[in-house]
Amino acid sequence: MRIITTTDDLASACADLAQAPFVAVDTEFLRESTYWPILCLVQVAGGDVEAIIDPLAPGLDLAPLLTLMSDPNVAKVMHSGRQDIEIFARLMGGATPFPVFDSQIAAMALGYGDSIAYDGLVAAILKRKVDKTSRFTDWSRRPLSEAQLVYALGDVTHLRDMYPKMVDDLARKGRSAWVEDEMAELIDPAKYDTDPDKAWTRFRPKKMTADYLATLATTAAWRERFAQNRDIPRGRVLKDDAVYEIADQRPRDADAFNRLRAVPKGFAQSKGGAELLAALQAAYAHPADHAPRVERNEPLPNGLGPTVELLKVLLRLDCEAKGVAPKLLATVSELEKLAADDDADVPVLRGWRREVFGNRALALKNGRIGLTMRGKRVKVVDLPGFSSVED
Repeated sequence: MRIITTTDDLASACADLAQAPFVAVDTEFLRESTYWPILCLVQVAGGDVEAIIDPLAPGLDLAPLLTLMSDPNVAKVMHSGRQDIEIFARLMGGATPFPVFDSQIAAMALGYGDSIAYDGLVAAILKRKVDKTSRFTDWSRRPLSEAQLVYALGDVTHLRDMYPKMVDDLARKGRSAWVEDEMAELIDPAKYDTDPDKAWTRFRPKKMTADYLATLATTAAWRERFAQNRDIPRGRVLKDDAVYEIADQRPRDADAFNRLRAVPKGFAQSKGGAELLAALQAAYAHPADHAPRVERNEPLPNGLGPTVELLKVLLRLDCEAKGVAPKLLATVSELEKLAADDDADVPVLRGWRREVFGNRALALKNGRIGLTMRGKRVKVVDLPGFSSVED
């Protein structure tokens, strides 16, 4: 195990890793009291290299690691890697690691469930038990014990050993393309955009009027910018409930802020409260200019509830038969849109998802196949005049 604390050692290790076809990557970080995550460790394993990088070491420049993260010839293997990618996206100026293989997403395609934990996947594939005694370590403290370092390194050595087995299993089952599609979405830089003016997208608007949307977007943007500038969690500035309440009530002075239950006491008299009030006044003056465009979710037509429930049953049956997690194929929202429209613009009616499930969903919806009970099991049956769409 190499412990890397200097830029020269990091450059040497990354040069060796760049010769490998893939490198397993994991991070340890803290963000309980900050807006931006504090990167405490980076673990890597690839080829003959097993190393722990200490980003907190004085003078260490992570540039060689970031170059490796963008090397198109080296796959970056992670497990549930969204937060890891978020960290690298900030370090890489908005770019994301490429290419990436996420073992949790691959596990969904291989029938290990919607969100299997790392230790569960290691046990299932490698028949190894992961020691979790150091799981709740404060990774910012130094020195770290040998047990803590061994635990941290295990996050990538097991991953390194699982990766070839998962790739082979995906290829054998003809599902490699499924995972590639998901990876492209995972590393989309737009997912990691922290532009305060887009902060409103974290919310589900309760109204569609211009004044409500303008207030919601203005409050969300102010909170995000305030939290970023002071590097504190957004929830310590204003809770989500307070953002919604401000959008509902549209306070126009400090006293109005004081009357809102979700807004912290004293906020109206603070510098932040004055800043937000000034921003809101500008939004109130021209709400149409400050209101974001929001796609309306039309309610389901009457009578479609049973159709959605049947599609859910079919989805579960097909997923059990094919050994794939339902979450990878379709969401409930997509099934609702499909129930309302045979040509709905949803992923389940495109590409491999349509071949695996979408065509059968349309067949069920349009009466070409049906569901029946045989003994204690639900079965799919062909209806008269229709040939099965089974693979």
